[in-house]
Amino acid sequence: MRTREYGQFCGLARAAEVIGQRWTILVLRDLLVGPRRYSDLLAGLPGIPTSVLANRLKELEDDGLVVREARAGSDRSVVYRITPRAEELVPALDALARWGAAGMREPREGEVVTNASLVGSLRVAAQGAAPPRRTPVTYEVRVGPAVAHATVAGDAVTVGEGAHPDPDLTIVGGLGFRDVLAGVLEPDAALAEVELIGERALFADFTATFTVPYSDALSSS
Repeated sequence: MRTREYGQFCGLARAAEVIGQRWTILVLRDLLVGPRRYSDLLAGLPGIPTSVLANRLKELEDDGLVVREARAGSDRSVVYRITPRAEELVPALDALARWGAAGMREPREGEVVTNASLVGSLRVAAQGAAPPRRTPVTYEVRVGPAVAHATVAGDAVTVGEGAHPDPDLTIVGGLGFRDVLAGVLEPDAALAEVELIGERALFADFTATFTVPYSDALSSS
């Protein structure tokens, strides 16, 4: 057997063989945001050894979750992108992210927020929400060096990485922004965690749309 095989004819065991290796889930998280060059993946995964990244990408290619392709146009750089088979993992990865975030309070020393992790946090926070505003509104969120944006139009919420050219509201926060998404702060305390640029009145709509539905026991721990 290969070292990552468990020797059990079980779906969960098979899934663990494919995505249970160190760093694999985070590689998938980043690629689910969009195609990336090898250098982009290295930059978005601080601390990953380059040899480990190369091995994980090779394993994901062998397992049919990632493909390599050349970009079109003048930029012919090689990028990695996920396959439809990998996209099927989104609900499971979002559930794991929600479960993990419920136990987070203070960041550990050296921990950072990346573009991909911020996108994932906003995507998870919006699940099951009923946005209060029917007309389209766009938010830009900045947490440390990480930047993401989200557009809410009716019940549809679209989240992407990077800045937006014309956001209705820009929200700037630190690592305490986790508590804003967790909904554990009173309105005044939530406002104290962020800087608002643009239509400040939209912040109430933002918190109503982007709140992770943690249980009371977990969110207050």
